[in-house]
Amino acid sequence: MTSESTSAAIESGTRAEALSRSLTGLLDRIDAACHAAGRDPAQVRLLPVTKFFPASDVEILYGLGRREFGESREQEAGAKVDQLRRLPGIEWHMIGRLQRNKAKAVARWAHTVHSVDSSRLVTALDAGAEAALEAGARVAPLRVLLQVSLDRDPGRGGVFPDDLPALADQVANSENLQLAGLMAIPPVGVDPEPEFARLAALHARLLMQHPAGTELSAGMSEDLEAAIRHGSTCVRVGTALMGARPITSG
Repeated sequence: MTSESTSAAIESGTRAEALSRSLTGLLDRIDAACHAAGRDPAQVRLLPVTKFFPASDVEILYGLGRREFGESREQEAGAKVDQLRRLPGIEWHMIGRLQRNKAKAVARWAHTVHSVDSSRLVTALDAGAEAALEAGARVAPLRVLLQVSLDRDPGRGGVFPDDLPALADQVANSENLQLAGLMAIPPVGVDPEPEFARLAALHARLLMQHPAGTELSAGMSEDLEAAIRHGSTCVRVGTALMGARPITSG
């Protein structure tokens, strides 16, 4: 073994150990939050957010038992999907803001899209999923979560609460999409507790019309406990699991 390969093996082992420690601590944290909220930990899934991290990290986490991974940029995600296609049972989630011109590509690899917030995007994803199904690139409808704007800031994405029922109906009536539930990100610099409470109320109203939309994607590294208290079924965690980003988004 050359000195370069020895160094790479040591680095890989060190990274695997770090991810294993972080994962164990994070799962313990989620379990504790569930018990404090009187919830079954089986009701809350961890979605590792692997955007900006290499496919090798995804492969390490896969070896540690994870099967779902969150990405935010189509080009980066598509490359990882191709690189890791050999891993059975892996599921990719699109969690970032999605432009309509990327919908067709995302519909080929995404198990779930968490950031749907407009009628035009629903139409584009429905068409993209139809094309992917016809081409054999996917075998099931595309799961969709509607991103709710809790601060009404158009720059951060999300559908306004008043517009949520119509958008939910559109997804539910789409032939190639499945309405899975809601997603939200709390406003910056505020107490997340009341924001997650508002989200929970919106989710309860959605379930009255669309009882299959049980997913509530809420909570990240800093606020997952509050999200779990208010019914989150999926926490999207990057920094607390992966560490500092190795590259920037720019």
